[in-house]
Amino acid sequence: MRNILLRNPEPIAPEPVPEGTLSELQEFIANHPRLFVITGAGISCESGIPAYRDTKGNWQSRTPVQHSDFMSDPASRQSYWMRSFYGWPTVANAQPNQAHRALVRLEELGYIQTLVTQNIDRLHQKAGQKHVFDLHGRLDQVICMECDALHSRNDIQHWLREHNPRLDDLGAEPAPDGDAHIQDTLVHKLRIPNCSRCGGLLKPNVVFYGGSVEAKMIKHLSKILEQVDALLAVGTSLMVYSSYRFCKQARQMNIPLLCINEGLTRADNLFALKLADDCTDILNGLSQSLPQLN
Repeated sequence: MRNILLRNPEPIAPEPVPEGTLSELQEFIANHPRLFVITGAGISCESGIPAYRDTKGNWQSRTPVQHSDFMSDPASRQSYWMRSFYGWPTVANAQPNQAHRALVRLEELGYIQTLVTQNIDRLHQKAGQKHVFDLHGRLDQVICMECDALHSRNDIQHWLREHNPRLDDLGAEPAPDGDAHIQDTLVHKLRIPNCSRCGGLLKPNVVFYGGSVEAKMIKHLSKILEQVDALLAVGTSLMVYSSYRFCKQARQMNIPLLCINEGLTRADNLFALKLADDCTDILNGLSQSLPQLN
């Protein structure tokens, strides 16, 4: 069973939330120390990975590939793999930044029980975070839709270069989530990879828009949420339902919600406290000031 979760709603205008301070956030977390953390693209921007939305929740890039298009349209797959050829190195070469490391420190201090990331870049894991769930999958893997075999994205990159020698000569500009902006009329000539085991259709092991997150992951995370003291959203607009649903659940269970995000979020009317500041600065402040939990 799967849940269709990734849709792209129009930005909304929730009721404004009074802005809090770092000291208020410190005090709140001291009284609600077991955290369920949700992170988004704002965490990875300082690592050189662009975000989809601006501070008002509006798209600042073109709409990403849709699941149904990728699965049904060979031209869509050609377009994706050509753009991904240029976009993948941005993700593959990215390194964790101070925000990732501050979250690791908060986990080591005992505050973060679970971290759910909408990012597909694996930078939390590179930084050393242990209790991480990749809600939307991971870009470093490619999955066969026929036999479920997993392939390394680096191996696919080598295959694309070997079988499409002109790719290196085309210009591109990085876009979010390993995508890229290209201007080329040769997309229809691109040779795309198939599964080396069965010849089946290959797809990056991520949840495309219009795609689905496994229901068993949602169920598992919902149970974890029942056992925490507060939900903390960091660097995310929460515009897609796959993450927003946990905010709704927390509110229904009277679990307080906190937020660190410079712009508008879909859950602004649900937060007990929101800091509209740079998440790196706030997370560093928290990780350096909160005491070790017993």
